[in-house]
Amino acid sequence: MAMQENRDNVIEVPAPTPWPMLFAIGLTLSFAGLVTAFTVSMVGFVLTIAGAVGWFREVLPVEHRETVRVTPIEEVIVPAKIGVDYLRVGELGNRAVLPLEIYPYSAGIKGGIAGGVAMAVLAVAQGVIFHGSLWYTINILAATAMANLSNADTATLCRFIPEAFVVALIIHASASILVGLLYGVMLPMFPRYPALWAAIVAPLLWTGLLWSSLRVINPLLDARIEWRWFILCQIGFGAVAGFVVNQTERVHTLQHLPFAVRTGIEAPGLGEERKD
Repeated sequence: MAMQENRDNVIEVPAPTPWPMLFAIGLTLSFAGLVTAFTVSMVGFVLTIAGAVGWFREVLPVEHRETVRVTPIEEVIVPAKIGVDYLRVGELGNRAVLPLEIYPYSAGIKGGIAGGVAMAVLAVAQGVIFHGSLWYTINILAATAMANLSNADTATLCRFIPEAFVVALIIHASASILVGLLYGVMLPMFPRYPALWAAIVAPLLWTGLLWSSLRVINPLLDARIEWRWFILCQIGFGAVAGFVVNQTERVHTLQHLPFAVRTGIEAPGLGEERKD
């Protein structure tokens, strides 16, 4: 009797395993190496094979399972007799779309500008500390679009070049605003710990992407970049931009409106019907 009781109080469930996640990471790196570096594909290939072998060993020839103790419920659950308020046809689109609230585009633009200023201050400070010039980092950024600076020496990069300053300003401002808009769209999808996503996770992901592709985008910057300062600049941008965006009041998405209103179709009397 005791054995039957113990048997009834436990259930078998599939055992947790990290192999599917390792397989997915390896497959991603294998394809990422096609546009970055051969070594990235090799690392991804090894991880893919290891993840696949480990995953199959978890399910073949016998699936790995573990027992979980179940606490029996002594009380009988009686469903509450509460009426259900059904949505009308077309109301809320009969489907919830998340997030319910978003930041306006102006929040992303303001956050991008503020983050861009913070990042520029840190970048210029790096040029002054390591090379004694305000223009060193600016000229390196301009070399992305100016062929005559791609092979320039350190003395040239330390001089003020008006054309390089204008080009760097356009590149930096455009990238800052675009990333700021991305923050405005992205942060509502992560309601918990937005500061962590804005200041740590996103900058590190962006830095990793640039580290793997910078030799193609800007060989001069790849050869001269100080990665510790680069990461600091990215974190500074993310922290300031995320703070500005997060302080902006959110607006409701259009999903709370009737379908006819969202599509621009005139629907006289629809507003009064919703109030009744």
